Amino acid sequence: MSNEISLVPDDVVMNKIYFIRNQKVMLDRDLATLYGVETKRLNEQVKRNLTRFPEDFMFQLNEIEFQNLKSQFATSSWGGIRKLPYVFTEHGVLMLSSVLNSEKAIQTNIQIMRIFTKIRQMLLDTTEIRLDVETIKKKIENQGKNIELVFQYLDELIEKKETNPTREKIGYKK
Repeated sequence: MSNEISLVPDDVVMNKIYFIRNQKVMLDRDLATLYGVETKRLNEQVKRNLTRFPEDFMFQLNEIEFQNLKSQFATSSWGGIRKLPYVFTEHGVLMLSSVLNSEKAIQTNIQIMRIFTKIRQMLLDTTEIRLDVETIKKKIENQGKNIELVFQYLDELIEKKETNPTREKIGYKK
């Protein structure tokens, strides 16, 4: 199998990345589907290798987070979940490659890592664009102030011209 094989479209994977607790994460059930294993089996492998998954790599959603996540979907396809799902950060997904050894899991993991990198790059690009927009805004504000100043000077000159009495000309008279 080639390293360039894309098992699922990138946008499908991107839609399975959520922002929870200020981190980009993926649900255990989504990862299991992508890897072609049952969620139960994925979580078993994780529990067998728990030292590889500290809190900043994987954590379990609390009830409020889970309800918020469920409310984002128009139709619920969650079924009868007995336990709150686990979510994996980018590092946790990377660590999954060391506990899941199938070729599909390895290729899927490579694809997911590339997508996380793309998302990070998009966020950086967005930040650069925001900074450029702010710079342009400041320039426009300054130009507005400068134009206002020019009009103020023009008004003062017009006022002076109107208030200055005509002076008697000095010089030779004919």
